[in-house]
Amino acid sequence: MSDRAVTLPILPDSPAAFADARLEDILPWYEALAAVPLDTPDAVGPWLAAWSRLEELVTEAAAEAMIAYTADTRDPAREAAHLRFSAEIFPQLEEQGVRLARRLVATGFTRPDLEVVLRRFRAGIEIFREENLPLFSELEELSASYQRLTGGITVEWEGETRTLPQLGPFLKSPDRAVRERAFRAMGAPYVAMRDKLAGLFDEMYSRRQRVAKNAGFADFEAYSFAAKCRFDYTPDDVTRFHEAVEAEVVPAVTRILELRKQALGLDVLRPWDLDVDPASRPPLRPFRDAAELVEKASRVFHAVAPELGAEFDLMRGERLLDLESRAGKAPGGYCETLHFRGRPYIHMNAVGLLDDVNTLLHESGHSFHAFASHRQPLLWQRHVGAESAELASMSMELLAAPYLAAPGGMASEEELRLARIEHLEEVLMTLAHVAAVDAFQRWIYTSGQGGDAAARDQAWLRIRDRFQAGVDWSGLDDDRIARWYRQLHIFLYPFYYIEYGLAQLGALQIWRRSQADQAAAVRDYREALALGCTVSLPAMYARAGAKFGADRALIGELVALVEGELARLRAA
Repeated sequence: MSDRAVTLPILPDSPAAFADARLEDILPWYEALAAVPLDTPDAVGPWLAAWSRLEELVTEAAAEAMIAYTADTRDPAREAAHLRFSAEIFPQLEEQGVRLARRLVATGFTRPDLEVVLRRFRAGIEIFREENLPLFSELEELSASYQRLTGGITVEWEGETRTLPQLGPFLKSPDRAVRERAFRAMGAPYVAMRDKLAGLFDEMYSRRQRVAKNAGFADFEAYSFAAKCRFDYTPDDVTRFHEAVEAEVVPAVTRILELRKQALGLDVLRPWDLDVDPASRPPLRPFRDAAELVEKASRVFHAVAPELGAEFDLMRGERLLDLESRAGKAPGGYCETLHFRGRPYIHMNAVGLLDDVNTLLHESGHSFHAFASHRQPLLWQRHVGAESAELASMSMELLAAPYLAAPGGMASEEELRLARIEHLEEVLMTLAHVAAVDAFQRWIYTSGQGGDAAARDQAWLRIRDRFQAGVDWSGLDDDRIARWYRQLHIFLYPFYYIEYGLAQLGALQIWRRSQADQAAAVRDYREALALGCTVSLPAMYARAGAKFGADRALIGELVALVEGELARLRAA
């Protein structure tokens, strides 16, 4: 032990101290950490804890700004506050983080629970280039532009101004003409904005490829694998996933769609026939408003595990749920972690449908992951890869499903049967969609033609044909193309999509185990979440009772499992 005391900076006691901070207000804290001597092994632990605490404070201040902006993208002040963090502060703090990581790595410090974290630090050091910092800032500004453009979309429907999510219920109407009208209305704004969105993506594409070249990579896909710390699989593994989905999942989806076509009495399925109940029953309305959704969801989570119910109730009590759709609100759903408080926050756009229930189950899975991993002492030990984050969310969709019909829950037993059919069909369709989106992103960044807007659109059509059969899209090329402009991941989070596919395979394995022993499956799921980023992905999946991978044999086995359960439910 050293006799010399390590003097660490005294940090603020709340993220509010950084809420209005500029870069120059934050940099001194990093400078202070950079000046702390790390010449003895016992100095490193307290220093790491102080660095982690600083990151918690700054990231939570930034998260609060982002949450405020996505709640109302029309507010210029909120947008400016969000961009101050995302475009001005964070790119520069990446440099500071790499600087401190270099200090840590240079000491030779190691610890079993930090092996994965240290590997991630080394990967960040290897790809960091100062010349990329302004490019990251520009990309954040372009991302905010996409949020602003899409968050502001409304349409006129039967004399009312509605958001696009609020048209979702009409896609389930037994009246085919209503469904078609809703489908076209939802796509029309993106068709109209195609040139503007394509120009925006051109700007993103060029900057991302420059980032990759600056860092010494052939293209942005290779850079992304390194930046996302994908240590446990390669682009070749992803290619095999695409091929396995094409071979095993697409035929299963085609069989599902053929049954749908027969049930609806149609000669061909059109895209507006995919959400309606095959027996033309009215859509399930599991809740009237966000308050009822929250109340019913609480009962479901308490049934899955009392600890999960208590965590969800804590979020409700602390107003960490923003669930209803409204004008100006950013589209989609997300769960953001507030690392200082150890609290998650959920944003979504509910309109009263079963899809909203599944979205809340999904995002709540992320929130339970945040609660569980917060027991890890350092921020980086909780900041897991998306492959494990999505395992948490997709598994919760399946683990909670049996409880939707509990007293005071979302549905009757018969409605639950129908809901489970819809959900399991969607699981297979999602795997095909994941493969399409991922293959499209690979084409964009590796084909040499990704900067050509017309070529991109044609590539999307070809790839969709590869992974989507059984639906007649004749005369609808513009609407079909518009689908990728609506996929915000392609714009905001490039190459974040294969994670959904890998995690879905893990979730299906956890669900298979739950059919034999629900309590053990939930227990092991929660214990896996608590590991955070202290073990590898295969080890984390194994703790949850699943194999990490995407080979054809595994995918075929899981497709058979889903189809078998679908046959049982249809016969009930």
